[in-house]
Amino acid sequence: MSFTDKVVIVTGASSGLGAAAAIAYAKEGAKVAMVARNEEKLAEVAKLCEQHGKKPLVIKADVANDEEARTIVKKTVDHFGQLDILINNAGIGRNAYVSDEKILEYFDQVMNTNLRAAVLLTSLAAPHLVKTKGNVINMSSSFGMTVPGERYMSYSVSKAALDHFTRCTALELAPHGVRVNSVNPGPVQTDIVANAGAPKPDLVWQAFKARTALNRIGEPEEIADLILFLTSDKAKSMTGSSYVSDNGWLLK
Repeated sequence: MSFTDKVVIVTGASSGLGAAAAIAYAKEGAKVAMVARNEEKLAEVAKLCEQHGKKPLVIKADVANDEEARTIVKKTVDHFGQLDILINNAGIGRNAYVSDEKILEYFDQVMNTNLRAAVLLTSLAAPHLVKTKGNVINMSSSFGMTVPGERYMSYSVSKAALDHFTRCTALELAPHGVRVNSVNPGPVQTDIVANAGAPKPDLVWQAFKARTALNRIGEPEEIADLILFLTSDKAKSMTGSSYVSDNGWLLK
C-alpha cells in the first residue's frame, strides 16, 4: 500500500495506537499531522516519523477543548493544502462505578474526548474530505460491543456511541465518495490502563490477556496495519462498519 502525498491527521499521536499509526503512514509516504497534548512525546514520535518519511506537522492541542480542536483541521490544510484521511484516535478512560460521587464528572470527561471531539473534528474535516473522496477512521473498542466488567461504563458507552456515529456519518458522506469506518481493538499494550487510574495496571493486563481466546495482548502496530488497509484503495467497498482485532476477546 502506498499513501504517497496523502495528508493524514492522527489525533492522540503521542503514544500507543496513534503513534503507531502516524509512523506507519509516514513509512508509506504520507504527509502526517500529529495531534496530542504532550509536546515532549509528540516530538519523540515525530523524530521516528521523519526517519521513515516526510517531516510531520506537530500540533499541540486538546481535542476535548473546542477552541483548540477547531485549529487542527485548519492548520493541517493551511500547511499541506488538502486533507485525505482523519484518524479520530484520541481517547481516555476513567475507572469508576456508576454509584461513585464523581461519576458525572468522569463520564463527561470521557464522552467529551472519546465522542464529542470525534464529532467536531469530523464535521470540520468533512468539506475537505469530500474534495479528496477521503476516509475517516474512528478508533473504537471491543469494550463498546460487549458487557465490559465493573468500572468501565463511561468508556464502553462512549465507544458504543462512537460506533453508531460511524454508521450515521458513513451513510451521510457515502454519496460524496467519503468512507467512514471504526476499528475496535481488544486489549492492546498501551498506556491507557495506567492513565485511566488503575491502581495495579499489570494485574489488569494479566486479566485482559486471560480473557482473550488467543491468550495474548495486541500490539499497536497490528492495529496500525488494519487502519492503513481500511483507508487504502484495497478497502474501497468498505464503509459504515466496525472492524474487530481483539485476539478473540468477544468470544469469551
